[in-house]
Amino acid sequence: MAASTTKKVQIRRYDRETLAGYVNPLSFLQPEGVELLSDQANVTIVPFPEIRTLAFVREFESGTAHERQVFQTRPKTPGLWVSLRFRDGEVMEGILPNNLLLLESAGFTVIPPDPFGNLQRLWVPRGSLVAVEVLGVVGSPLRKRKPKESKDQIGLFEEPGPEDEK
Repeated sequence: MAASTTKKVQIRRYDRETLAGYVNPLSFLQPEGVELLSDQANVTIVPFPEIRTLAFVREFESGTAHERQVFQTRPKTPGLWVSLRFRDGEVMEGILPNNLLLLESAGFTVIPPDPFGNLQRLWVPRGSLVAVEVLGVVGSPLRKRKPKESKDQIGLFEEPGPEDEK
């Protein structure tokens, strides 16, 4: 049996109620908005200016507002650690992939701070944000840690030094 191609989402909108439904992760971004399939099998296009966030969720709950908005410590997941400031003044942190080819033109897909919560991924339209600030690069390949050299370790294939010849 083939896996489902639709994912559960909740769309938080400005000045309106939250919408719950399903999206196809490969084609939900349309030129005029997000294509949402409701529980009643109605397909609607939600315009980008109305959307605050689109949350890919495990279960349909109304508790997504209680999810943690910032990391308690430095994140371990590789990527760009960012701070998102919304039009309404709210601030949220997340992890963006450190690959410019994965950035969408209409918005950003971020990994939220709580990996064990109901939110799996969050898509934020560009028009919903006032600022995006990079707080750090996690797992950067630019800085490799050098192994510590131990004085206790003997070198089997090294040339003997003058202090070793006795």
